[in-house]
Amino acid sequence: MAGRAAFDREPAALRRGGGAAEDEGPAASGRRAGNDGRADAATDTEAGRRAAVWRTARAILSLESPRIIGILNVTPDSFWDGGRYTGVDAAVAHAERLLAEGVDLVDVGGESTRPGAQPVSAEEERRRVLPVLRELVRRFPDLLVSIDTVKADVAGAALAEGAAVINDVSGLRLDAGIAETVARAGAGVVLMHSRGAVERMASYELAVYGPDPVAEISRELGASLERARAAGIPDDAIVLDPGLGFSKRTEHSVAVIAGLHRLLALGRPVLLGPSRKRFVGELAAAQARARDEAPAAPLPPEARLEGTIAACVAGLFRGARLFRVHDVDPVRRALAVADAILAAS
Repeated sequence: MAGRAAFDREPAALRRGGGAAEDEGPAASGRRAGNDGRADAATDTEAGRRAAVWRTARAILSLESPRIIGILNVTPDSFWDGGRYTGVDAAVAHAERLLAEGVDLVDVGGESTRPGAQPVSAEEERRRVLPVLRELVRRFPDLLVSIDTVKADVAGAALAEGAAVINDVSGLRLDAGIAETVARAGAGVVLMHSRGAVERMASYELAVYGPDPVAEISRELGASLERARAAGIPDDAIVLDPGLGFSKRTEHSVAVIAGLHRLLALGRPVLLGPSRKRFVGELAAAQARARDEAPAAPLPPEARLEGTIAACVAGLFRGARLFRVHDVDPVRRALAVADAILAAS
């Protein structure tokens, strides 16, 4: 099965002496890199390749190579694929395509976070997500499935049905019960940086930062990390996501990617999710304007694939190990080439 080699119940990193993922991970190279914590990309990435793992409820995912998380939105209103996969058959067929393209984990979302999206009740979110999850677990028993939710009761129901990971875009801010639910289940968790409620977090109104936005984002992610630890979630179950495009203007998302070594200093693997987001279109348009080229307006989502790939490769060179995207095959191939270059350097 495509993506099958991505996880190993006894990965080499653990066999070489447990604790390596925490003690020798990407952050260590950042701490060794000098006064500003800057490590060269090859050193950061090699440290992650040697040591990092992610413990989930169903398997241990090795991060020796970059891993791809495929997006499966079962919502009617997501910005890119809303309405395409709301039926179980359509959702499962798309997951099968993602598997054929080499995905390592599928992230199922039942509530849109696009600007202006309407809040969804826990009951409605369960109605959207659980039938798809059950069928994915039945059809693809080796597939790791993540559930994108900020609600503890949705998380608990999903973990009981076989989900391996909870992806909380609020970083455990909005429902403290998620942390305890994840800890009890022994699941993996993604802690994403954002501000505000779900319907506001992707807007620009909360993107207010001082002169060092990366420092603020790092502090707020660190608070999420401490919430997880306080609930008993072990470090090797935690992945951090800086939340590109969430409560951030384009310049903030760019600063996060450029300063990724500072987030790695928190000591956990970093996931990037740039897929077809507004900042990609705005950055491409700004570069075109600087060259006196069209278009002057931001690129629409359908024209943002190349920019998505570029952001993923830039993140890989700065130490990111996981990438959440809509377009698995082209991103996977680009990252494989980039990772080979890093390995040879």
